[in-house]
Amino acid sequence: MSLGTTIANKSKDEINVTKLKKSRLKKILQNWQLYIFILPALLYFIIFHYVPMYGIQIAFKDYVPSLGFLGSEWVGLKHFERFFNSYYFWDLLKNTLGISVYELIVGFPLPIILALLLNEAKDGLYKRTVQTVTYAPHFISVVVISGMIIAFLSPTTGIINHVIQFMGFEPISFMSDPKWFKTVYVLSGVWQSTGWGTIIYLAALSGVDPQQHEAAIVDGASRFQRIMYINIPTLVPTMVILLIMNLGNIMALGFEKILLLQNPLNLESSNVIATFVYQAGLLDAQYSFAAAVGLFNAVINAILLVAVNQIARKTSETSLW
Repeated sequence: MSLGTTIANKSKDEINVTKLKKSRLKKILQNWQLYIFILPALLYFIIFHYVPMYGIQIAFKDYVPSLGFLGSEWVGLKHFERFFNSYYFWDLLKNTLGISVYELIVGFPLPIILALLLNEAKDGLYKRTVQTVTYAPHFISVVVISGMIIAFLSPTTGIINHVIQFMGFEPISFMSDPKWFKTVYVLSGVWQSTGWGTIIYLAALSGVDPQQHEAAIVDGASRFQRIMYINIPTLVPTMVILLIMNLGNIMALGFEKILLLQNPLNLESSNVIATFVYQAGLLDAQYSFAAAVGLFNAVINAILLVAVNQIARKTSETSLW
């Protein structure tokens, strides 16, 4: 290839890149209202999610507030090694994964099942009542929910134990027995979130073409067959996206509810990474150590998110990116 041809090809590439940039700029200017609309959300993530990443460096330092980020001594992976070598590392990991996986197994399919059932119900008072009753717990605060759980499960005054005693059994100390903690946490969470979780699935089901059901009825398909071969395939892309997001947050177990239900008797199964970070960072003022533990948690979540997304993209046509 001659020098002249090479120069000509480079010039063409530069012209194409320039045209592409101008085309993109033109599209942005034509739809400037949409970009203004998204600006508040973009600023929110930049200010509250990306700018604070500057503080991640304290995970690699012995942070002293009086010395600041730059003045504190750099210690590398000291805090990570301390966490990995600690006697409580595997207990924290086991409890965190145990609760998260338990919650995923029980809580993920229930909104799908409820959405399919509600979709089959006729519009009327019964359907609206069921939707209201199942949506309502979502709006109850975590503090109130935790108070209700403690009150209802009390071994002396709780309504659940009154029912158990009425049936001839001994009362159960749900909140002081470590083996019951995960079940109480997960089932109360399912009760609170299942109804609200059906909304996105009902929205997906509303996009099903009624002619598909009409054609299936003409062909003799039963209601169950129409659910299996029309409704569920419609939900699959939504299910895959939500499953990817749930698996990507499997280590990001919120600490508020666990902290409110936690007590010295159930600490064996209720102490998770999130509550440990709160204890070490805010109560014990071990800022660098807590930051290192939190960073480890976030990195594991990021790796899981990318890995699950890649698997979903290879096995199906649906993925986050």
